[in-house]
Amino acid sequence: MEAEKIKESIKRAAQDLFRKFGYHKTSVNEIAKKAKIAKATIYKYFDSKEAVLHVLLMDYIQTSVNELVHTNSGEGEEAHLNSLIMKTCRLSYTVCNEFIGWDFIRESANSQEFLKNLSNELEELLVSAFSQLGGIRKQENYQQRLRFLIKCSKSIVFSFAFTSVSDSDVRKNFVSFQKEILPYLVKAAMTI
Repeated sequence: MEAEKIKESIKRAAQDLFRKFGYHKTSVNEIAKKAKIAKATIYKYFDSKEAVLHVLLMDYIQTSVNELVHTNSGEGEEAHLNSLIMKTCRLSYTVCNEFIGWDFIRESANSQEFLKNLSNELEELLVSAFSQLGGIRKQENYQQRLRFLIKCSKSIVFSFAFTSVSDSDVRKNFVSFQKEILPYLVKAAMTI
């Protein structure tokens, strides 16, 4: 097998297992078995299981960010930013829910540091992608405004995601965030 095919096979196997069992409960041996390769082969392409997860998440996030940013339904600037931030929050939740697993996130300091770094990378991708759009980017201090909006939203969403007991609690918190908090954050970001 050529290098790219092996790498893709590892990523597909890891993605399937992470979604099915969560990151914490998936071993490198299981990934190797599912990819039909030797465990040592994984380490030839990735430094660790965390590195495999990081590549998977960045691929997923990059694709999702491109779709989010380039989907504009013709709504006004404020409504468009509001929609983008909600979609971004849902993307963050999906990453945590489908790839990593909430039990592991709540229990592991390493996973929380990993999430923090991933969140910062997502922020950079979003700022870069949003900066390419028209509208508010023409205003002074655009990137600072956007960073303010993203940082506030991330903090709020992660706080209720970490403290929610069930998926229905998370859904209620998302609705509350969308209706009661986000409109004010967007207005603040646009008027700073």
